Amino acid sequence: MELKTKITAQTGKQDLLITREFDLPVELLFKAYAEPEIVEQWMGTKVLKLENQNHGSYRFETSDPKGNVVFKANGTIHEFTPNQKIVRTFEMENAPFRAQLEILSFEKLTDNTCKLNMHSIYQSAALRDEMLKLPFAQGINWAHNRLQEVVNKLK
Repeated sequence: MELKTKITAQTGKQDLLITREFDLPVELLFKAYAEPEIVEQWMGTKVLKLENQNHGSYRFETSDPKGNVVFKANGTIHEFTPNQKIVRTFEMENAPFRAQLEILSFEKLTDNTCKLNMHSIYQSAALRDEMLKLPFAQGINWAHNRLQEVVNKLK
């Protein structure tokens, strides 16, 4: 089955482009990235902090059914333009991957469809390639499918 979320990674480059079209108005897609309650639903993680403003920060944490923390991520929000753009760093704690820069652009296609463009820049091509060895494409596609399901209920 073809993945709806597309990842473009050019050989030897330290970045990648993730694109996905959604059957959602751009305002609802943006809300899915900006409102903690919605982020928690589609990401399946606890939002400990989400300061949606220029120079804000965020912190996410996921636990297993026994309460053991299995994932922590954090970053700084450098630019926050409602319904248009989020520029932020992203860092997984206790992981071999260093912080990366993410530029999320929200593009209106029609009144009821939109496109998300995520440009992720890693510190090196080798680090980016290590990330791509993981089930990264399947994971982000699953998350975006879940986002579509969760936000459809808000229409």
